[in-house]
Amino acid sequence: MSIDTRPASHLKSPLPHEHAPSVPPAGEATLLDIRPDRSRKVRVTSNAQGEDPFRDGIDWPVLVWFGALHVGALAAPFFFSWQGLALFAVMQFITGSIGVCMGYHRLLTHGSFQTSKPMRWLFAFLGEMSGEGTAFQWVATHRKHHAYSDQDEDPHSPRHGGVWAHIKWMLPNYGRKYHDELYQRYAPDLLKDPGMHFLHKAFLPLHFLMGTAFFAIGYAMGGWYMAASLLTWGMFLRLVYVLHITWFVNSATHMWGYRNYKTTDDSTNLWWVGVLAFGEGWHNNHHAYQRMAKHGHRWWEFDITYIQIRVLEKLGLIWNVVHDVPGRKLHAEVDHA
Repeated sequence: MSIDTRPASHLKSPLPHEHAPSVPPAGEATLLDIRPDRSRKVRVTSNAQGEDPFRDGIDWPVLVWFGALHVGALAAPFFFSWQGLALFAVMQFITGSIGVCMGYHRLLTHGSFQTSKPMRWLFAFLGEMSGEGTAFQWVATHRKHHAYSDQDEDPHSPRHGGVWAHIKWMLPNYGRKYHDELYQRYAPDLLKDPGMHFLHKAFLPLHFLMGTAFFAIGYAMGGWYMAASLLTWGMFLRLVYVLHITWFVNSATHMWGYRNYKTTDDSTNLWWVGVLAFGEGWHNNHHAYQRMAKHGHRWWEFDITYIQIRVLEKLGLIWNVVHDVPGRKLHAEVDHA
């Protein structure tokens, strides 16, 4: 993730010879051709093979963004209110489960279902309000993760350290050229959407507007204390919470847990991440069958995001849901520690 809010209108989709990802019809087992492309040298985004990821310094906008959120979250205990707690609970679910897990991940990254263009924009907006970056950044990075999962060019493999996989991987300054190539290579479908370009440019303004709205509503309800309460609980603490439970999918579910399927990476299923991260913690299941909308494959693997997908499908708001893959079989392995 990089807080890159400059206009992306200059970016163009790759030419056919560049092996751009393509979207197949619903029901196919895979969404994108994101096999490693050895014909183009894309900078390694880890400390693999002795390369120093910080050779060009720190990405200061990202560090300042994360730092400001964490400092603001520290004030939450001093401004507790039941209204602030309720806002925290509602917003972490909307931005985490609906925005990130359903929107950014299962819809925009893997095409687990289809929906209308306004709904795609709504999902992208809610995902953006999680503070994890824009759709360009999130989707492109995650598709690259699947292309190189736990290999040298995986953006956030714990093989380079748990702290690296959790947060440190976002802090090196890779430069504008790297991000341009990342979007072009791994998110050409999103680059064709003007709505996604608008949201990309509006990342920081939208967060400031939401924070201002919470502050103003709180002030109208109960003065300065309530204003500070809604701001710290509804924005700062909520953003920090959603960030970390999502990051645990990158780190913890490639380090501890059990495996239902034999995959070429270290992905695992980890129950507490499954609970906290709205079903995303059944990560080995997801890596084995990336396009399936359902991440919980055993009866105890609770996936609340998939339940919401089923509800929206019944309401006719989404369609062509990839509920399962023909021929899928569970192949339980020994616990992975």
